Amino acid sequence: MAAKKKKPGFEQQLEKLEELVDGLENGDLELEEGVERYREGVELLKSLNKTLAGAEHKVEELTATLRAELQELEQDGGDLDLD
Repeated sequence: MAAKKKKPGFEQQLEKLEELVDGLENGDLELEEGVERYREGVELLKSLNKTLAGAEHKVEELTATLRAELQELEQDGGDLDLD
């Protein structure tokens, strides 16, 4: 079975997007190459936004859990077990 190609991480995708933007801003590209780089940049941006939205959701869930635990602790007058 062929190995799955691993998707680059967030930082690598962001670096690639920055490279694409720099190349487009330079203005030394042929039209077709510029359009292709723009398309690639849009796809990277979609992926980055999806990753950020997922991370934001996780942070919101963790924050809600912590708030609930702190509220329960305040009501019980006990210590919060952080383990």
